Amino acid sequence: MNDEFMQQLQDGVRSVPDFPIEGIMFRDITPVLADGKLLANVVDRMVQDIEELGWGPTHIVGPESRGFIFGSMVALQMGIGFIPVRKPGKLPHEIERIEYSLEYGENILEIHKDALSEDDRVVIVDDLLATGGTVAASVQLCQRIGASVLGGIFLIELDGLNGSENSGIETHALLNYPA
Repeated sequence: MNDEFMQQLQDGVRSVPDFPIEGIMFRDITPVLADGKLLANVVDRMVQDIEELGWGPTHIVGPESRGFIFGSMVALQMGIGFIPVRKPGKLPHEIERIEYSLEYGENILEIHKDALSEDDRVVIVDDLLATGGTVAASVQLCQRIGASVLGGIFLIELDGLNGSENSGIETHALLNYPA
């Protein structure tokens, strides 16, 4: 599955220049999502890599919005729970909140305070690792409510933006592109 899969995955990611602002090369994953077999292979590969890294999570945490897609499928395949990290005002119960910076400005993320406990070990799953702001914020939220964060796995990492260093955790990406 390795070489052929990686080529199919690279072919499935569409590059869109100057989106959302001039000078940005946007990596569009919607073609990957639209290809059921390729999407299933991505999830299989993420699960395989998590297992090979020896992380052994009790839960997968996925930041809104595409972390929901990949994270919930990885959690389902691993037979463990999925915890969403949401944008403000989306969670109905008592929350923990953090403000953070990302590549295009500022943002806020929230998690239910009772979503995880001190016995829980999580892996963060998302589509993209750029500057590491969203991941670092997700890590801090998980830690604030007692969980330990083992690492993060991503479909794509944008090289040169120091996302791995800024995230505060061990990271792994299936694909790397220049920023």
